[in-house]
Amino acid sequence: MITVIGSINMDIVVETNLFPKQGETVLGESFHTVPGGKGANQAVAAARLGAHVHMVGALGNDAFGQVLRNLLKVESVKDQFVETTSTATGIANIILFEQDNRIIVVPGANHDVTKESIDAAREQIAKSELVIMQLEIPQETVEYALDMCQELGVKVLLNPAPAENFKEEWMDRVAYFTPNETECADIFKDDVENALERYPNRLIVTLGADGARYYDGEKHVIVKGFKTVPKDTTGAGDTFNGAFAYALTTGVGITEAVKFANIAASLSVEKFGAQGGMPKVEAVQARLKEAR
Repeated sequence: MITVIGSINMDIVVETNLFPKQGETVLGESFHTVPGGKGANQAVAAARLGAHVHMVGALGNDAFGQVLRNLLKVESVKDQFVETTSTATGIANIILFEQDNRIIVVPGANHDVTKESIDAAREQIAKSELVIMQLEIPQETVEYALDMCQELGVKVLLNPAPAENFKEEWMDRVAYFTPNETECADIFKDDVENALERYPNRLIVTLGADGARYYDGEKHVIVKGFKTVPKDTTGAGDTFNGAFAYALTTGVGITEAVKFANIAASLSVEKFGAQGGMPKVEAVQARLKEAR
């Protein structure tokens, strides 16, 4: 059983072949609204693979909030700890340009995830094999949840995005820490090799299409990615984290869990939307066989 504590957003996505300069107006190619938020994305990624997932978060009492709650239910993510508040549902404004993305997040109701929200979910957290968190909810809420998980003896997978909200002192409360290369450099103010050696088997640095790496206490391990032709990279990191969490709860080691997560992430970028391409376990297993 996995509990995800984090953000739920509606992604407002514009695709364009021309990126506007300051003060310039250009014509885009298409416009979409798609479910997102790192918390919800990682919850859906794990649930779609077969994990039993509970979500702790907040939505506004508005049209986006109703749509997003219904979608969590469709994905079999349990929503009894997702509050409805008077604040507008969080949104992410995403511009897709040349197979890359630029994102502006407006947290909205995500900032209504408080210590009281964590207290309400305490019994559920205590029963969890793993808790997944990110940093799109208030910093004090993350810290409070980390303390609770440490008290209850529950392992935490923390994906530090956005990285500026992370405190390095939290590392003693985190079982698995999954920054990308840029986030790793920002957080530890050191090169990747040195940072990895400080946190063996806990710090897993994602490398995009190149896979991920960690230090096992004796040697550096690079788990190669699976090459694919991307359509939309939005949500690839969230798919990695949800899949990594799922794999860990099946009892496999870090290398196998990272390999599984790399495959899931590679599949996710082949379709549009942060959640649109998140695979089911059969698809990941089939591609794992191809990769052998």
